[in-house]
Formats: sequence, C-alpha cells, structure tokens
Amino acid sequence: MAPLPTGISVLDREFGGGIPSGSVVVLKADPASQSELILDRFARVRECRYLTTVRSVDAVEDSLTPDGEEDETVVRDAGGDDPVATVLDAAAELPDGGTVVVDSVEPLESEDRSDYGEFLGELRRHVNEADGLAVLHALKGDVPDRNRVVTEQVADVVFDLRTTVTGTEIANRLIVPKFRGGAALEEPLKLKLTDSVSVDTSRDIA
Repeated sequence: MAPLPTGISVLDREFGGGIPSGSVVVLKADPASQSELILDRFARVRECRYLTTVRSVDAVEDSLTPDGEEDETVVRDAGGDDPVATVLDAAAELPDGGTVVVDSVEPLESEDRSDYGEFLGELRRHVNEADGLAVLHALKGDVPDRNRVVTEQVADVVFDLRTTVTGTEIANRLIVPKFRGGAALEEPLKLKLTDSVSVDTSRDIA
C-alpha cells in the first residue's frame, strides 16, 4: 500500500511519506482544541469528500477555502436523519487516492453497535477500493461514547491530540499510539497550532 501524504510535513517525514492507502484514521481531540487545522491539512492535500455532522456546510467551506486557491473539497451536510447513508454515499464516489473526512463521528457512534460496526466495514471497503483514506474526527468528552471503543479498534491509525494549558502556555502534543502498516511514534510530537500546523520548537519549562 503506497503512503498518502497527510499534508503535514513533519508527520509525513515521521511516517515515511504518509499513511498507507486504504487506512481508516481516527483523530481524537478536545472540542475546544485547534484540531480542525489538522483536518484542514488532510482535506486540502488531495481530492476530498468532507462530511460535517455539526457545523454548517457554509462554515466548513469558509474555513477550508482560502481566497485565490482552487479547492477540490466537496462539503456535504451529514447531520440529517441518516448520517450513515450520507457518509457511505460520499465514500462510494471517492476518487482514486481521495480522502473522506467525517467531522465529527459522534452522531454515527450513537447507532446500534452491530449497525455501527457494519458501517465501519463498509466505509473501509470503499476506501480500500479507492486506495484512499478515511479520517474520523472523534471528540473527547467526560462520558465516552458507547461505540468509541469500536471506532478505535477498527481504526488503522489513531492520532490523540492532547491540549494542556499551563500558566501562559497552550501546549498541543500529538500522540500516535496505533499505526497499522507502519511504526507508531515513540514520543509525543509537540505541535504549534495557530492558523497552520507546524512543529513547536519551544522548550518545556518545568
């Protein structure tokens, strides 16, 4: 399986060019974090079907499409009565090497466990056929969703973005505990998330 770039240069270097095609990726993050910047990189690096379950289509398009840049991202509302069907319909028409983003996955995780498992299996099949990627934005909460364990078990790659506030510093560390078909990171990556994604080279002060 050829690696597909993530759009984040530091991650692509760490992973030998990117993430194996056909992979299902889960990005876990706090709701108040800048995790959408990571989704933005995944969406912009190649053709993308972006399914939004909470934000409006206009809000997502405004955040993804900079002035003067041609956009290959198709944004659809998946917040209706049947988000599973909406996501699978978009995945079924995924172009070769394309990416499908689900932001966020919680409404789908509320499905019956067996139905949700079937959904993940069907999503993986579509992604495999297209040699593409699926990225599931999984927001953390005080009470874990009943199907979050299924999401993480099925996923090939798990990104865990941890945001902490200490004094005047906001620190973002990306942990990759799971990476099928490659090597998980041995240490957290400290990221700088402002209006883009880069490595934070500042030193931690104890």
